[in-house]
Amino acid sequence: MSTVIYTNVTPYETRVAVREDGVLVELMVERTREHSIVGSLYKGRISRVLPGMQAAFVDVGLERDAFLYVDDVAETLEDEEVEPGEFAPATPPIQDLLREGQEILVQVTRELGSSKGPRATSHVTIPGRYLVLMPGNSHVGVSRRITDETERERLRSMVSEIPHTGGAIVRTAGEGRDRADFLADLAVLESMWRHINTRANEVSAPCMVHRDLDLVLRAARDLAGPRLSEFWIDDTEGYQRIVEFLDRVQPELTSKVRLYRRQLDIFEAFGIESELDQALQPKVWLRSGGSLVIDQTEALVAVDVNTGRYVGGADLEDTVFRINLEASREVVRQLRLRNLGGIIVVDFIDMEDEAHREALLQELQKALARDRARTLAGPVGPFGLVQLTRKRTERSLERALTRPCPTCEGLGRVKSPETVCLEIRRALLREAAGGEASEYSVRAHPEVVRLLSGELRGILVELRERHGLAVRTFEAPDFHPARFEID
Repeated sequence: MSTVIYTNVTPYETRVAVREDGVLVELMVERTREHSIVGSLYKGRISRVLPGMQAAFVDVGLERDAFLYVDDVAETLEDEEVEPGEFAPATPPIQDLLREGQEILVQVTRELGSSKGPRATSHVTIPGRYLVLMPGNSHVGVSRRITDETERERLRSMVSEIPHTGGAIVRTAGEGRDRADFLADLAVLESMWRHINTRANEVSAPCMVHRDLDLVLRAARDLAGPRLSEFWIDDTEGYQRIVEFLDRVQPELTSKVRLYRRQLDIFEAFGIESELDQALQPKVWLRSGGSLVIDQTEALVAVDVNTGRYVGGADLEDTVFRINLEASREVVRQLRLRNLGGIIVVDFIDMEDEAHREALLQELQKALARDRARTLAGPVGPFGLVQLTRKRTERSLERALTRPCPTCEGLGRVKSPETVCLEIRRALLREAAGGEASEYSVRAHPEVVRLLSGELRGILVELRERHGLAVRTFEAPDFHPARFEID
C-alpha cells in the first residue's frame, strides 16, 4: 500500500489530504483562527464538581469550561493504543479526588463543537514519532495495530529496559525500529515534558502551557511512514520544516518530500478539490450502481446502504452480498474521509445467508484495520444492522467546513408555503379578535404571496366575506420562507 500526502498552506488555512493506493481516504482542515486544541495542555482550575455525574468542569481559559470524567482523573488510563484490561484499578468517587478551586494540569482529548466545552484528561500523553510518553505512569504498552506477537514482545521488552521517566506506548510507526530510534525519541519527549512542567509551575491558572504541533508537522509525525511514496507541499517554509523534522526522526523519508511550485492550486492540480465537495454530500454512489446515504446527527451517524441502480444477476442474495461487500469498504473510507466518530449505525441490505454475513463482517474489519482511529465493530444483526464505534477527537469535516442552514435553521427542511398561508389566516383572525381594525397588510415570501393570490385565494375571500377583513399582500424577497409580518 503506497501513501501520498498533499498539503495546501495559505495565510488562512492549512489542508492535508491523504491517498492510499490512489484513493482519497483522509482530509484535514485547520483554519488559522480556529487552531485545533486537541493535544494541548492547560493549567486549569476546577470550577464545579458534580458527584451525581461523577465529573467536573475545569476553567482552562476558553469560552467554555472543559469537561473531566472521573475515569480521566483517577489512577486509570484509557488511551487509544493501550491494551484493553491492562489498567483497571477501582476508581474513587470524583468528590474524593477534586475540589472546587483546585488547580490541575489537563490535556484536551476531544473538541465537541461550539455548544459544548472540550473533553479533557489529567493523564498527560506526549506523542513522538515512535513513542507516546505518559508522565506519572509506569506502564509500557504496544499499539494494537502491531499484530505480530513476536514483534510486540520485542518492542515491549526493549522499551521496558530503556531508563525513562513515566510510562510509554510504542506507536505503530515504531514497528521494526531499534533501540537507538527509541532512545532519540525519548530524549525529545522527556525534554518537552520538563519544559511543560517548568512552565506549568510558573504560570497562573487558567492558562495554556503547551500547544501540540500544527497540522503541517502533525501530518509529518503521524502520517509519514514506511509506505510513504510522496509528501507534496506548496509552501516553501512548510517544506523546510517538514524536511528538518523528518531528518531528525526518520531521515530516510526526507527524499520523499516534494515542493509544489505551479500556479494552479495543488488540490485542483491533483483532483482533490472536486473530491472535497463530494465529501460534504449525503449521498455517495458506489461503482456497482448502489449507494450510501450518510446522515450525521447529534447523537450518532446513520449510514443506509441501497441497491440503487445495480440490478446484478438472477440470484438476489448474491446481488445483495456484492453490494454490501463494496459498501463496507466505502463506509470505512467515508468515515475516515469525513472524520466521523462516536456511535455509527450501518444499515446494510439484509442477507439470509449466515456465511455472507460473516464474510461481510470480516471485510468490514479488514477495512477498519487501516483506520488510524480506534474502532470497534459489532456483529451483523438479523436485519443487516451493524453498530460501530469510532474514536472522536476533532470535529467532523462537515462541522469544520459548514454551518447550520440559516433558512431551515439546521433542520434540513422548511415549512411549506401552504403551511405558512394557513398560519397567516390564523394570525389575522387573532389580530381581528383583539382589536378594532378591519384592514391589514401582509408581507411574506414571494412563494407564499403567489399561493395566496392563486390556489389558496379562497383564504382571502373567506376573510373578506365572512369576517369583514380586507387584506393586501406584498412580496418580501429577502424574507425567510416561513416568515411573515402583519400590519
